[in-house]
Amino acid sequence: MLHETAHHSEHPRIFLAGDSSVCTREISRAPMAGWGQVLPLFFTRDVEIVNCARAGASSRTFAERGRLDWILDRLRPGDYLVVSFGLSDHKQDEEVRTEPFHGYRAYLRLFIDGARDRGAHPVLVSPHERCTWDEHGNLRQVVQPYPMAMSELAAETSTPFVDLYEQSLQWWTQLGPQGTRSLFMFLAPGQHPNYPDGIDDTTHLLPEGAVACARYIAHTLAQREIVPAQWVTRLDQERFPDEAYGWLDDATHASLTRARTKGEGDTL
Repeated sequence: MLHETAHHSEHPRIFLAGDSSVCTREISRAPMAGWGQVLPLFFTRDVEIVNCARAGASSRTFAERGRLDWILDRLRPGDYLVVSFGLSDHKQDEEVRTEPFHGYRAYLRLFIDGARDRGAHPVLVSPHERCTWDEHGNLRQVVQPYPMAMSELAAETSTPFVDLYEQSLQWWTQLGPQGTRSLFMFLAPGQHPNYPDGIDDTTHLLPEGAVACARYIAHTLAQREIVPAQWVTRLDQERFPDEAYGWLDDATHASLTRARTKGEGDTL
């Protein structure tokens, strides 16, 4: 029950640190959406959600390139820092990759310790699985070592843990290969003006997928009393208008991307 010592300001604050599965997207990339982009749909208006997630960032690059420092400089006692990485960490690109039970855990500790040093509450959220299937129609668990490492670290450090990964496995398996595609960025040529040639994207979500993830996270935070239950709202609302999804105009998105770092320029 973390909220007993929460900072009771006029606007409670939840900072989000994560990768492309979490970040707010620019309007030129719609209908692509991160779950952090739509998380405010499930919180009352007096809760300020500061989405600092960055597309392409791993736990390593987010910390090394000044984005974590930007958050830590602004955290107040009683704030929350919700941390979700893994989809970029598992890439083979040496510039972003971390090993799940070594570097990944070490960098996540920086987020946990940094928040607690400032009297804020860290929360870990595992990444969702990708939409990848084998030739027999079985879901491939390509990200699995990272949620496992995160779960172990959460237990070791007594950090609240929201297991979005396990939930996504249940959802994707129940929906099957074709059903799951309806939640991800699979668009036919001409289906959306931002993607005239179509797109087959096994990683990034459509609003329906992002909303499902955000709803589950908000529900879990309230149900387990990680945040005060009265902060969470509209969990039973099935649909939202397109204008509620929170895409940013490209100039505003670029400005925030540059501003929310203590690193060099437009970094990951």
